[in-house]
This record gives sequence, C-alpha cells and structure tokens, in this order.
Amino acid sequence: MQGLMMQYPLTTNTILEYGNRVFHHKRIITHLPDGTRRVCTFGDLYRRCKQLANALRHTLGVQPGDVVGTFAWNHGPHVELYYGISGIGAVCHTINVRLSPQQIEYSINHSEDKVIFVDATLVPLLEKIAPLAETVRHYVILNAPADFTTTLEPILHYEELLAEQPDEFEWPELDENTACGMCYTSGTTGLPKGVLYSHRSTYLHAMAIMSPNAGNLSSRDTALLIVPQFHVMAWGYPYVCLLAGANMVLPSSNLQPAALIRILQEEQVTRANGVPTIWLGIYEELKNNPPAEPLALEEYVVGGSALPASLIEAFERDFGIRGVHAWGMTETSPLGTLSRLQPRHESLPPKDQLAVRAKQGIPFPGVEIRIVSDEGTVLPWDGKTMGELQVRGAWTISAYFKTANQESFTDDGWFRTGDVSTIDEAGYMEIKDRTKDLIKSGGEWISSVALESALMAHPRVKEAAVIAIPDQKWIERPLAAVVFHDRRQAATKEELMDFLARDFVSYQIPHDYVFLDEVPKTSVGKFNKKELRRRYAEEELI
Repeated sequence: MQGLMMQYPLTTNTILEYGNRVFHHKRIITHLPDGTRRVCTFGDLYRRCKQLANALRHTLGVQPGDVVGTFAWNHGPHVELYYGISGIGAVCHTINVRLSPQQIEYSINHSEDKVIFVDATLVPLLEKIAPLAETVRHYVILNAPADFTTTLEPILHYEELLAEQPDEFEWPELDENTACGMCYTSGTTGLPKGVLYSHRSTYLHAMAIMSPNAGNLSSRDTALLIVPQFHVMAWGYPYVCLLAGANMVLPSSNLQPAALIRILQEEQVTRANGVPTIWLGIYEELKNNPPAEPLALEEYVVGGSALPASLIEAFERDFGIRGVHAWGMTETSPLGTLSRLQPRHESLPPKDQLAVRAKQGIPFPGVEIRIVSDEGTVLPWDGKTMGELQVRGAWTISAYFKTANQESFTDDGWFRTGDVSTIDEAGYMEIKDRTKDLIKSGGEWISSVALESALMAHPRVKEAAVIAIPDQKWIERPLAAVVFHDRRQAATKEELMDFLARDFVSYQIPHDYVFLDEVPKTSVGKFNKKELRRRYAEEELI
C-alpha cells in the first residue's frame, strides 16, 4: 500500500519560490573587485531570475537539457544563474576558473556548453580558450565596465540582456530527478570528470546542510560564501541560504585575508565557509593586525583538506571563533560528514574534545559511510582500523557524466572515495590519507595527514605537506615540505623531529625535510602532492 501524500517537487524552483515567499526581504550582498558593494533582496533575485529565464529561452535559445556554462566569481548575478538556468530545465555548469587552460577547454567541450556567462575580469583567460570551444553559441559578459572590449564573439551584456525581458515567467513542471547542475572534478589524476547533480539531490543536500547538526544556518544568520561558486556550487550554500533565510555575502575575487576580514567586519557575518588555507591566512592576518572590535563571526565550516587541531584551538582561544570540520567531494555534492560535539563528549578533557572536533565527523541523514579493506571486507567502527572510505546516499554520484569509470564504484553500489579513514564507535569518521598518499615504510602504514597536522602545530610552522619518497631499505619514507611563518625564525630539522617525537614513534617521523616559501596548491586550495612528487623526482626540491 502506498501513502496518500502529494507529489511535491523537490526542485531548485521550489527553493527560489520559498525564498521569495517567506524571506523576500533578506539580502544578497556582493563586494566586487573595484570596491563597489551591491545589494539585492531575495525578492529582487526572484524577479531577475524570471527575466533571466525569458532571456535564456527566447533570446539565447536555450532548451531543456542544454548545458549552460558560468565562468565567474561569487556574486549576485552568479546566484541568479544558478536558479534561472536550472529553472527552465537546463543545466548550470560552473566552470572552475583555476583549472589549466587545457582542462577548461576539455570541460567546456565535454559538457557541450551552448552559452557561457563570463565575468569581465576573466575574459582574457577565456579568450585564449574560445577558439577551441566547439559548441558555444553566445558569450554573455558579467560586471563589465563601460569601456569593456573583447575578442569573444558573439557577445551580449548581462544587464542589457535582462533589461529587455519581462519579469513574468511560468516555471515549467520539472521532474525532480532532472539534472540541474554540473561540476567537474579538479583532475589532479587525469582529465576532469563531470558530476551531474539533480534537482532532488540539490534540494535534499541543502536541507541537510541547513540543519543544526550540520551548517546550522537560520534567518538570524549572515553567511559569507568564501568557497567559490565554481567549486561544487559553493558547497550548496546559495541554496541553503534561501531555505534558511540567511543573508548571503559574496566576496567575488576579494579572497585575500585582509579583504575577507574587512567584509566579515562590515557585514557582521556570523557564519562562513572555506578551505583550510583560507582560514590559515585569516588567522595570521588577525594575529598580526588585531581588529579594534571582535568579529561577529561565530563559526566557520572548513573542508577540502584537514584543518589542524592546533588551528581550531588557536582560533577559538584567541578570537572566540569555532572551527567546524567537514568532509566531502565533488561526487558527494559535496558535504557528507561534519564534526560537532555531542552531550556525550561534554565530560571529556579539552584535549580529547579537540581530538573529536578535528575528525571529519558523522554522516548526515541521507548519507551512509563504511570502510573496506583491500580484500573487500567491511571493517569495524573501532576508531583504529583503517580502510578505504566508501559512501552512498541521496546526493552521491551513481556514475560520471559521459565517462565509463566503473572502478570508482563497488558491485553493491557504493562510491569508492579513494580516502583512507577510520570510523570510531560513535560514528565519527577521520580521514587518515588518500590511498595514493598513504606511506608504507617497512611494511607499516604512515599517515601523511597526521604528520602534516602535527607539524603545523609547531609555533614556527605555517604550512607542511608530507609525501612518500623511495628508500632503499624501507621501500618508502616520508619527506616533509615545510613553510615557516618567518624564515628568520626557522626551526631546524632536529627540532622538528623532536617535536614530532611527542606523538609519533621513530619509524613514522620524517628524517628528510625541505624548506619552501610556499607549498604548491591545487585549483581548490589543497596541497598539491602530485606537484611535490614531480619536483622531487626531477630534483627540484632543495
């Protein structure tokens, strides 16, 4: 017997309609690179999305199922594109501007983008790629100055395009399983792979992230979206904010620590998101230039790579700001787990509470996780046994777009993340490494992530990345690439080894160190260990 409930569509149109109906007065605030500040309400967003829908359908000829690219920073018009494109049944493809030109070209052609909306500041990058774009019929320029010129053709200007359109549009009835958005993986191990999100998965992901055990957003909040909109849809926050009624603050390309702190102060931001390198920079800036008044920021959600426990502790000790650890991937929309303390942890000593917060946390409702051995055995949740993390759920990929890649999936339908982790008795998952980054020395596994977190707890160390290098006796040994806060106050190799000896046994401690000005990073701000390994192989690390 089936239930007698209405078939209510879980679509991005439903999110937009709700935001307009209930929170039409809440604001979207954009800080553009030229210093201007633009404000619109959720009601303005609703009206402009309908103008955009008319332009897409009637001027640009976009049909349901077509893919439309965006090549842009975080700002109000980019949010409009999220809703306007998917609202007519097309797919919003957020192109990662930090990929290589070859990877950008590949993703545009592989997705068959029909139109690309591009920020004026990013046009020079796209001009080099456009001659190779096989399917693009129009380029629409965002945030263009009056004297703007380009070799792209044919072009339209976004504001002029919208101004010509009526603000009445009847959204089509969409199956909630229809595709609404697409992102490509960062392609660190080959060509980028397309991940195609549905309306249903996007809606459910946003509902979960809004909840108290996750992002914990409400109409009392003002959220700063530091995660780029081209990086897994800014972690879904443009959808979360409309459902929660939270003011949305968008920094465009103003991503330097001092600029972000200014925005945090000016807008009285209470919630924010970002990768660890962003928060490392903000912490350093706050330490060097303490603000006259405390920030309104209560907490930040961090993911992409491990946030050292030492930074979580320092942010809260020095500025009263909580760091909340999360985990996810492009393939999981992206957020899958998050770590908050529960009442069961209240009796633990502060050091043990910090250790829990430094884990990646428990899965959200709608997500299942497990760890599996190389032989395919499902492993126990004991907090010690390590295995490959596998995931399935309502917003987890079931296949890549136009790409046969069955090795990423198990026979019983789980996605193989490539992360090595443990899960403790309470269900808290902790990433120990990527499978390709785990170091096996003399038959024993060594976690590069654990070593990196420990090294970055040293008061003189700013960044640390650990890779495996060949060793004649032990097969592999760890090498640590270290960046100091100040080269004039550097620690010696021996001091770092003694520091690590507090938490690691001798075979786990690196004996090889290189001291750099900066650890190379991927397009999404993670430590680029592939590049470090290349430099080591080509004897460029000194």
